[in-house]
Amino acid sequence: MTSGTISDDAVRLLRLTLTPGLGPILARRVLDLIGADPPEKLTIADLASLRGIGQEKARRIARGLREAGRAVDEEVRLGESIAARFLAISDPEYPELLRELPDAPLILSVRGHLHDARLRRSWPVAIVGSRRCTAYGVEQAERFAGALCGAGLTIVSGGARGVDTAAHRAALRLDGHTIAVLGCGLARCYPPENRDLFDTMVESGGALVSELPLRTEPAPENFPARNRIISGMSLGVLAIEAPQRSGALITARIAAEDHAREVFAVPGRIDSLASSGVNHLIRLGGASLVTSPTDVINDLESAARHLHDGTHGDRFAPPAGTSSPPRPAPSPPDLNPLQRRILAALQEPTTLHNLLETASESPERLLPEITTLELRGLLSRSGSHLHATVTLDSTEA
Repeated sequence: MTSGTISDDAVRLLRLTLTPGLGPILARRVLDLIGADPPEKLTIADLASLRGIGQEKARRIARGLREAGRAVDEEVRLGESIAARFLAISDPEYPELLRELPDAPLILSVRGHLHDARLRRSWPVAIVGSRRCTAYGVEQAERFAGALCGAGLTIVSGGARGVDTAAHRAALRLDGHTIAVLGCGLARCYPPENRDLFDTMVESGGALVSELPLRTEPAPENFPARNRIISGMSLGVLAIEAPQRSGALITARIAAEDHAREVFAVPGRIDSLASSGVNHLIRLGGASLVTSPTDVINDLESAARHLHDGTHGDRFAPPAGTSSPPRPAPSPPDLNPLQRRILAALQEPTTLHNLLETASESPERLLPEITTLELRGLLSRSGSHLHATVTLDSTEA
């Protein structure tokens, strides 16, 4: 028996989230199929009709949906014990910038307040960077976070060690509004030394957010998906001191490539390995070089105006009448095995997040290959989707 403090829609989405075998992609397909109907009434035949679910998997999922009621009740009770609530994507409090994305989480768990109670609306900006940052990284994270929250912006970050923690702490010192998006469930604390920081954020009017079930432990596979939420919630992303192969750079790439957000980077010393990633990002044109918080505020003005006017989702929409991608050409012979697997996965348009979620390789291996394929003209982008411009025959796919 679920509590009256949770909406019926949130209960339905929790049931999907807590059903074994239903990841975010399949859960959204199930939701599209059932509309407003209870998911536990789906038949095996209904589920087997969905792409990505065979007969045997459909049988397991149907059984899981029927049995998930107890897990939902336990999740709701645990949420009440830690003062967490569940927001369905239809909830008015759900972050409006995140809601407009095709891969937005169907449900979020939240401790605290997503919106600054002192303002009519929130203007979120993400600050990301290295966990192993130098004194320079801490200094710049504190400088930018303090000035940006002083200008009325909400600081969004990942609650991790290093730059994330410095940005959250600076916002709190200036009595600003800050949100941490965690790579674990809200009944867990990672990193453990930030427990007091997280409690202070909630008590000061900020929030902790996760799309994961409350008891989920932190794990490496959780963080790329967490990064898309940091970007998706924000008007723009500011990268401060990140080396090559940093999760912060993944967030910056998702922001630019999947979400069409503004991306900024603070340059570091040219001989500093800690800043090699952001310096390379600037060199490639993947981020605007900023040296002052004023640069960020000025460049976010257009995005903020669209958010205020309710037109943010249309900023980068394809023009009306845009045709579908042209028929792919045959693939060239000089592809390595990983490149062939990527192109096979992109024979139908797919978002970068979905590709990272379904691939068996790490983001650090996939992202350089995706860039190489794009530079060679073997894949292209349409809005937030990637698609192959070459075909693979049955022996290659």
